[in-house]
Amino acid sequence: MAEEEKKIIIDEDWKKEAQKEKEVLAAQEKAEKKKAQASRRAGRSLPKGDFAALVNMLATQTLFALGLLEIEGQQREPDLHLAKYNIDMLETLAEKTKGNLTKDEAKFLENTLHEIRMGYVKIAG
Repeated sequence: MAEEEKKIIIDEDWKKEAQKEKEVLAAQEKAEKKKAQASRRAGRSLPKGDFAALVNMLATQTLFALGLLEIEGQQREPDLHLAKYNIDMLETLAEKTKGNLTKDEAKFLENTLHEIRMGYVKIAG
């Protein structure tokens, strides 16, 4: 008895069905990715948007530009231009809000400016 060769017969219906299954799987995968992204976003909470947060954001950018902060263990070279820009932004903020801040806010801004200026002087040498 001779073995019969198996033949695969592909017709147009089979191709259409395979394409439909492929599209359904791709749609399911896309939906799962969206759901995962949404749950990651929902898990993160942002701090209150207030004056202290604004000052901290600019101060953090300055420290990063000075190379005093590492992100994910990556050390970077100081960018004195960018650091000076951020210090100037904080100085402008202090100037424009003078007389409109609470004592605590004014002291916080003054102390933050002093600290980052000292960091700038240390790095700029």
